[in-house]
Amino acid sequence: MRSLRLIGAILLLTACSSNGPNDASNELEDKEKQAEKAYIENLNVPWEMELFQETFYITERSGAIVTYKNNLERQSLQLSKEIHNEGEGGLLGLALSEDFPESQTAFLYHTYLEDSQTMNRVVKVVLKEGIWTETDELLSNIPGSQYHNGGRLKLGPDGMLYITTGDAGKPDLAQNKESLAGKILRMDTEGNVPEDNPFYGSYVYSYGHRNPQGLAWNDEGQLFSSEHGQSAHDEINQIDPGNNYGWPVIEGDEVADGMTQPLYHSGKDTWAPSGMVFWNNQLYVACLRGEAIRSFQLKGQGTTIVKDELGRVRSLFLDEENLYAITNNKDGRGDPVKEDDRMIKVKVE
Repeated sequence: MRSLRLIGAILLLTACSSNGPNDASNELEDKEKQAEKAYIENLNVPWEMELFQETFYITERSGAIVTYKNNLERQSLQLSKEIHNEGEGGLLGLALSEDFPESQTAFLYHTYLEDSQTMNRVVKVVLKEGIWTETDELLSNIPGSQYHNGGRLKLGPDGMLYITTGDAGKPDLAQNKESLAGKILRMDTEGNVPEDNPFYGSYVYSYGHRNPQGLAWNDEGQLFSSEHGQSAHDEINQIDPGNNYGWPVIEGDEVADGMTQPLYHSGKDTWAPSGMVFWNNQLYVACLRGEAIRSFQLKGQGTTIVKDELGRVRSLFLDEENLYAITNNKDGRGDPVKEDDRMIKVKVE
């Protein structure tokens, strides 16, 4: 009996001090979790992020701009029209100007109320002593609603400002070139219509969109966009000036004269794609309903889940070593944990 007890004790001691394959695997898994842990925690439904000199600038739909370098700071806004934070509306798109180091200027897209009507607008703001103050209204009266406000702002490689707008819950507006709804718009940084826009005197760059929420360019300057479908049939589109992308006439594999089919669509699945970036001949797309980051090949048909189980992913930023993703688990449609919403850093292979 004493011999059996001694053998049992030795086996127990050996198991406790083991550094075998299982422990190595657990250690690797812990390192991977550490590499992809939350970079920033306790954000309030963030929507867009920009990075300048190691400082992140993040819009929160409720109406603050968060800055983060070594610590988190919420900076206030002084706007001529109050932000209307309802449903999918609020403070959405953000783009830092190309001369931001000198001018401290940025562009914002936000929802507001005008005579009890939900609208969206694009404004220019300047940062001074921790407060962002509106200096110019570049475009207003973009149709809005509780849902389908679009909201992405990006400065293109041509120096122009591109804006995505939703159909505001009125699908026919997407086909109406006189309406700003359901479009990708293009303007210069003073709010003027560029002379080389496809429709003379119009901000409309492309139309027939339902709720586009992502913009990215490849190395050749080709524009791509992500778009929410009606019930599945989410889209990744290659955007060419003046093209009609079909909503609400066609979706998925459907065809019609004069209408452009998507590069990819989700079929009967739902991605709810939002922000996107381009890197290494692929598009990386934040997926809300898919709760993942997906990559899409530009040549051939192929999409891969880069990282999942992140929750609702709203936007991405890439520094060519890491993807930074922000979640929207507190937007009323997610399942938040105590540290939500978060920015998560994901190593790019």
